[in-house]
Amino acid sequence: MTEDNFCSELNQVCKTVDTPNGKLDILDNISLDVKYQEAVVIKGASGSGKTTLLGLMAGLDQASSGDVILFGHNLTDANEEQRSSIRAGRVGFVFQSFHLVQGATAAQNVMLPLELAGVDDAHQLAIASLQQVGLDAKTDTLVEHLSGGEQQRVAIARAYATSPKVLFADEPTGNLDAVTGRQITDLMFHLRDQSGTTLVLVTHEEELLERGDRQILIESGKLLAN
Repeated sequence: MTEDNFCSELNQVCKTVDTPNGKLDILDNISLDVKYQEAVVIKGASGSGKTTLLGLMAGLDQASSGDVILFGHNLTDANEEQRSSIRAGRVGFVFQSFHLVQGATAAQNVMLPLELAGVDDAHQLAIASLQQVGLDAKTDTLVEHLSGGEQQRVAIARAYATSPKVLFADEPTGNLDAVTGRQITDLMFHLRDQSGTTLVLVTHEEELLERGDRQILIESGKLLAN
């Protein structure tokens, strides 16, 4: 399948898991498309399935049925190595809990995806990426010595360092105070405007909900608005 106007497509996707009480349907017959350079916000209550949906779209998890397409590639029957190859250099991630490597500096954290991609000037690109998020003076600081807002900035710099086509963010402001959350929101959309990166965000924060081009509401594993 070749790429078209959509970076991500889901067609009648279901996700079911086994529990001690039997099978549990987490996602039920989800179909949606995300265009390149679009900012899509997925909202829903805790346990609604929004984080599972994000993981399926990003190829971090596999659907029980239906088709999940990323950059024109059907991920349904792809193994982890194949999914990783499809994501490489084209997908960035930002998580609520930052997922930074403790004991490493800000620059070293940003360098990781660049080195994995075999980029020669990984250190220079990491420094430039940290400058973009306003951390010029923190490049050699261990991440555990940074504030929560600064750690999230490092995570965003790491996500954007490879110039991804799409950034998936799961509650990116969830662990931050209101002021810092607004700063992180502004930063993500500023970088999106600069780079044209598609944004797919999971959140319950009103600030993020209002900034998206489109809101997707999910409730009990079902899509209510698209």
